[in-house]
Amino acid sequence: MGFDIDRYTATSVSVNWADLDLESFRRHPLPADSLRTLRYMADVEYHTVCYTRDLLTTPSHREADVSAFMTMWNREEFWHGEALAAVLALHDVTVDYDVLKANRLKLGWKDKLDPMKQSVLGGLVGTDFVAVHMSWGAANEWSAITAYNRMAELEQNPVLAELLRRIAKQEARHVAFYTSQARERLAASTKAQKITRFALSHFWAPVGSSIMSRDDVTHVMGHLMSGPDGRRAARKVDDSISSMPGLGGLTIVQDALDGLGIPA
Repeated sequence: MGFDIDRYTATSVSVNWADLDLESFRRHPLPADSLRTLRYMADVEYHTVCYTRDLLTTPSHREADVSAFMTMWNREEFWHGEALAAVLALHDVTVDYDVLKANRLKLGWKDKLDPMKQSVLGGLVGTDFVAVHMSWGAANEWSAITAYNRMAELEQNPVLAELLRRIAKQEARHVAFYTSQARERLAASTKAQKITRFALSHFWAPVGSSIMSRDDVTHVMGHLMSGPDGRRAARKVDDSISSMPGLGGLTIVQDALDGLGIPA
């Protein structure tokens, strides 16, 4: 059964955390390593608007279902950032607009050129670019769910675990959209398969790599994906990606971990 975009847009809501005892973090604060990872996650969620901005210059925005999804997706991801920021605030870690603006300014010309690069690439590839976008989005969302679930397992704080499960549940709907779109478009076009395979194998990197420092990326990947359990989680993401038409055998997540020097 295909993804029901009408049902998704009708039922899209902000993630709820009002009923959670966030004040418990004052009594049982999270360790510094976990706070650093949560801060990274919050920044990535808040930067979704930049990814949306870039993709609006590509053929993806002309697809009605994709446009509808991206509108709700951007909204939900913003509230994921707000929820994580609420946890961080109780640890005296402030994430606000001025900080986010400063981080974007640090990107300089890279941030300004990204929309143009996406537009040119989309124009050259044509409608098959949408398959790349959907497959890339699926890889990112599978990674996000895995990251949230791993964080909940590692920290074993019941309040944090419940919040992260709620976020991951919304991310699962994002995965469902991306994968349904990707499978259909990849199955319909050998060209799309080849372009997508090339793009993922040569250019994909862990979510946040384009906006965060390498030290931060290495910290988060090491925190969540190192050791036997972390690598097992990474393999599951790779297996999901490689199950799509034309993408068999890709190991982009494990390759990224190797490139960062994350121990297995």
